[in-house]
Amino acid sequence: MPPISPYRPTEPPDSPLLDPDSDADLDIDLEELDPATSSSGAHGSRLFGTESGPEQRAPPIALRSLRMSGLRRSAKRSRGYGELGRDRVAGEDSVALIDDEAQGQRYSDGSGTAGDDAPLLREQDARPQQRSAPRRFQALAQMRSRLRIPSFMSSHSPRREDGRTGDDDMDQELEDPLASRIVAAGLAQTARYPLNLISNAKYTAFTFLPITLYNEFSFFFNLYFLLVALSQAIPALRIGYLSTYIAPLAFVLVITMGKEAYDDIERRRRDNEANSEAYTVLDFGDVSRATTHRVSANKLISSSLRNRHQRQFARRDRLSDIREEEEHVQGEGLNQSSRVREVSKKSRDLKVGDVLKLGKGQRVPADVVILQCSAVESVQDASGDVDLSSLLVDADIDPASEGSSRGMTRGNARGRDNSQHSGGDSSGETFIRTDQLDGETDWKLRVASPLTQSLPLEEFTRVRVTAGKPDKRVNDFVGTIEILPSKGDARRDLSSSGETADLGHTAPLSIDNTAWANTVVASQVTTMAVVVYTGPQTRSALSTAPSRSKTGLLEYEINSLTKILCALTLALSIILVALEGFSNTEGNVWYVKITRFLVLFSTIVPISLRVNLDMGKSVYSWFIQRDTDIHGAVVRTSTIPEDLGRIEYLLSDKTGTLTQNEMEMKKIHVGTVSYANEAMDEVAAYVRQGFGIKSGSQALVTPSSAHNINTGAVATRTRREIGSRVRDVVLALALCHNVTPTMEEEDGHNTTSYQASSPDEIAIVRWTESVGLRLTYRDRKRMVLESTDSKKTVVQVRILDVFPFTSDGKRMGIIVQFDEDRHAPPHSHSTGEIWFYQKGADTVMGSIVAANDWLDEETANMAREGLRTLVVGRKKLSPGQHQEFSTAYQDAALAINGREAAMQRVVTRFLENDLELLGVTGVEDKLQKDVKPSLELLRNAGIKIWMLTGDKVETARCVAVSSKLVARGQYIYTVAKLKRKDNAQDHLDFLRSKPDSCLLIDGESLSLFLTHFSTEFISVAVQLPTVVACRCSPTQKADIAKLIKEFTKKRVCCIGDGGNDVSMIQAADVGVGIVGKEGRQASLAADFSIEHFCHLTKLLVWHGRNSYKRSAKLAQFVIHRGLIIAVCQTVYSIAIKFEPEGLYKDWLLVGYATVYTAAPVLSLVLDKDVNEDVANLYPELYKELTSGRSLSYRTFFVWVLVSIYQGSVIQGLSQLLTEVDGKRMVAVSFTVLVLNELLMVAIEITTWHIVMILCIAGTFLFFIGSIPFLGGYFDLEFVSTLGFVWRVLAIGSISLIPPYAGKIIRRTMKPPSYRKVQGI
Repeated sequence: MPPISPYRPTEPPDSPLLDPDSDADLDIDLEELDPATSSSGAHGSRLFGTESGPEQRAPPIALRSLRMSGLRRSAKRSRGYGELGRDRVAGEDSVALIDDEAQGQRYSDGSGTAGDDAPLLREQDARPQQRSAPRRFQALAQMRSRLRIPSFMSSHSPRREDGRTGDDDMDQELEDPLASRIVAAGLAQTARYPLNLISNAKYTAFTFLPITLYNEFSFFFNLYFLLVALSQAIPALRIGYLSTYIAPLAFVLVITMGKEAYDDIERRRRDNEANSEAYTVLDFGDVSRATTHRVSANKLISSSLRNRHQRQFARRDRLSDIREEEEHVQGEGLNQSSRVREVSKKSRDLKVGDVLKLGKGQRVPADVVILQCSAVESVQDASGDVDLSSLLVDADIDPASEGSSRGMTRGNARGRDNSQHSGGDSSGETFIRTDQLDGETDWKLRVASPLTQSLPLEEFTRVRVTAGKPDKRVNDFVGTIEILPSKGDARRDLSSSGETADLGHTAPLSIDNTAWANTVVASQVTTMAVVVYTGPQTRSALSTAPSRSKTGLLEYEINSLTKILCALTLALSIILVALEGFSNTEGNVWYVKITRFLVLFSTIVPISLRVNLDMGKSVYSWFIQRDTDIHGAVVRTSTIPEDLGRIEYLLSDKTGTLTQNEMEMKKIHVGTVSYANEAMDEVAAYVRQGFGIKSGSQALVTPSSAHNINTGAVATRTRREIGSRVRDVVLALALCHNVTPTMEEEDGHNTTSYQASSPDEIAIVRWTESVGLRLTYRDRKRMVLESTDSKKTVVQVRILDVFPFTSDGKRMGIIVQFDEDRHAPPHSHSTGEIWFYQKGADTVMGSIVAANDWLDEETANMAREGLRTLVVGRKKLSPGQHQEFSTAYQDAALAINGREAAMQRVVTRFLENDLELLGVTGVEDKLQKDVKPSLELLRNAGIKIWMLTGDKVETARCVAVSSKLVARGQYIYTVAKLKRKDNAQDHLDFLRSKPDSCLLIDGESLSLFLTHFSTEFISVAVQLPTVVACRCSPTQKADIAKLIKEFTKKRVCCIGDGGNDVSMIQAADVGVGIVGKEGRQASLAADFSIEHFCHLTKLLVWHGRNSYKRSAKLAQFVIHRGLIIAVCQTVYSIAIKFEPEGLYKDWLLVGYATVYTAAPVLSLVLDKDVNEDVANLYPELYKELTSGRSLSYRTFFVWVLVSIYQGSVIQGLSQLLTEVDGKRMVAVSFTVLVLNELLMVAIEITTWHIVMILCIAGTFLFFIGSIPFLGGYFDLEFVSTLGFVWRVLAIGSISLIPPYAGKIIRRTMKPPSYRKVQGI
């Protein structure tokens, strides 16, 4: 297609272009220097979906700037030209610089920088060539007083006139790091910016104690025990030893805070692993250290420059200034800005301004602006000689080569054959994967700024980037990039001086020039990028909420029960004092007695409860991490394992969580027959026949010639027709795409890989290779296909136009012209066939292709299988039709208003009608291992699953169907692009009427609902079995999790693998992170880390269920253990006339809660009611837990009644059978109390474990062995008699038999669910 002629705006009256006295003859256009540049640029802009308007014409580039860019360095940048062709005095440039700085304006236009249209002759250039020595020395003195001497040239800091040192001056120049910033590439910055650290830690050394203590004492029973312990400091309230009350509380705090500290240290250790990842950084040293190397290089460069200039400009009448430049180069050499070497830096040591060297597969450690992209083999070796000739423009480059490699460095383009580079390698383009940032599967095309793409590495220190303040919008960026005259200018902040940058050396920056942290370089190129934002100011960090401490639901439930127990304690204390009467007795005031009773009954609120629960949590965490079935699982928050058994809503990411982000071609339908799986071999056979070329033949295959190939005499007519269809659709798929092949070296062998923005296209091109047609070369102008069977080129086409895929158009097309001869010149005028190929979604292609009777049915069939369908069609164009289209398309492209619509109308009119339908492809987004059965099991467990993704609507729909997230036949109600509030209510009404449907909603519509109808929307959505939300930002994902939590008061689990899921994971009650291929940010920030989605089922259904049931039983036992001793104390107090005296004092009280009962009670954490197979077979058992029946007010009061009964029997009968007050009664009562607790544990155990037996038996033996040492509390003579034994057995039997009988009867009359499934 002919290039679009640029539009030249009217020049202002004072423009040098119209000024007869100016040097406008030295200002040229790019087209004048190289006509191919403009044409390729116009074509390239359309190829990548961007249009440069005519009014955006770049300013003319000064010829001196083109020829001398890179030659004038540092101080030489500012010198002016004198009379052309004259020799200069060596020191003139330095003096000119001084004179310029002494004036208010450095350049004649007053802009402060040298514009391309600035006059070449200036006032000071007219001065005499020879200057007097005194004048020169005076000028040098002025220079010394005005310029700061570099640190390596001075042993002390320069001192300003006001007495402050340069370091003080720098401190004064510090900028607000949250404001817009100016970044000097490769240099130290004048402003301080945060360190590039990933931190998921919850505490610092200063905040650990305050936060953990606040969290601990925010629980009522910890605060209660703190008050009880403090009360013992008052002599009138003291009962027993002070340590009896202080030690347990201190022990609880030490255990709990120790666990928090350990968890946080582990987080920091894993953060440190990520922060220690090594990256290659360019270090820009001072050029004076390599003078010898530079001089030797200058001699080589000078001859190169002379030969090139003589060849390049022989036809032009500008020899005088050329010779001047050559002689200057010979005399003074090329003066580089810096010397480059590569150093390795850890991620945490990266700073704003560092220039990174990134390769394929590397994670981007900070937010960067891309400066340069180059093929791996063409990267300049920083340690060796640099091709300095690339500083000059070579105008003799073949226009076609320039068109095919836009933005390629001239030195590389000249010495390399077209076939040795691929489209993205040297054109300043690279692809990045952003699935860890925004969840999108498509690769993103990123480009280096044209200003820096051809810039040598040594000159990067002249680059200055201006960027906005840190922002969390991942799809938006505005900035500028400048190339300044010298390295010193790059560090100087000109924003406040009112000066404007030279438009010829300034370019805008957009999102296309950036790569954010946690994205991954996907192309086989070396990418040079400058760090702009670090650490907490990166896009991914700003989209992430800070880490918070999470508390399990069980903790809150126990806290509520503790308040009831405390109220019971207070009521009991008041009742006992009231029964005696509130009259004050000598030495005893009634309120003092109430307080003493509160202390005595403090065991009702057991301090050991927290210790037992925390130790139980540690055991559960150990089980999870040692489970071989979920290898690699890590517990990062060990305080909430019980919540894994209470999940009712699961919010899952798609990319990398449910899917592998790998596409695979699964099925192709050509109208009469469908091919899948093993049938693909038949397709390969057809391709071998259709693209087989006789040896020695120079002819190439075209769509027409493919039909004429003899397929054998035995082939039937139907088979020949099917073969033709298959060959046509394979050829169409091999040509209609935006895929570029690249060569990679693996294990010493070169392999071909593909890069494109869409993984779908790569999957299709890989499939065409598997059936026999390989893409071997692709640039902007040509494409070459070879047969994998014969290894010969079989198809060669010229690319005339490309119409890229857009989210609105949902299709992409390409116009190609086939070469008929293998040795046809690549850029010669061809007379081959011209074809238009197009592929797209069935919803748009149905009206574009010719009428047929099978398309709708087949696309529906593939959609039901969860395949992503693409309809493929073609149309043959005559040369006249194509010329007519090109003309109309070019005219539409020049329109100022409504350009996009006008261009689309042309395409629709000439191309997109009556296409020949070739076939339908079905591409599958590969699911993670065992995703389908896992989702089914979780649904059966009563968990409602939502899929939240940043990907497209069509992709999410296909994955939801293929993963069986949406049941077969379930209605999918789609809400997309909702912009008006008045329509929102209609959607909500429909969903209320169909509560069994699946809601599919995009981010735009979701934002409207959350803003204006959040309560109504969430009330409807939580009733639906499945919700799929697409195009979700990280903030939206977190908002949904919070909204479900607040509205339903249910436990929400979020699972993801990317940096975009961190906010959602941290907002959830339980966050689960999957270790991704490229990043571990989600797994580091999560409470639990696993390697595959299928591991989640065992984590919830097995470990979660066990953790909750065990902790519920453990908590009730600990409460029972404290309550029963309080009941004994009450009975004893009544017997001694309501006096607040302790029944069990000192060691008996401490020993009862620790060595005599702790191990058997704690062994309940090993109990399990069913085995793992039954739990997986009947996930409905998990559903029961969500109601919280294992620890409810009902079960709590049952245990309270049991405690009252047993405590009354034990203490009452002990007093009746022995004495009211004395060592005999204490011996019988305490012994029965301990044995009762051991046997109660045995009664409650469902599945015995060897550890349980050892704990119960060991504790009993320890108690028997310790009796001889309890002479201070027991009557040891009485203990050794038979009377002691029968009393203990009798009281114990009366205490235990009724509760055990009640349990047996209850199990028989109403067996629990686990007994039913076991058939017991």
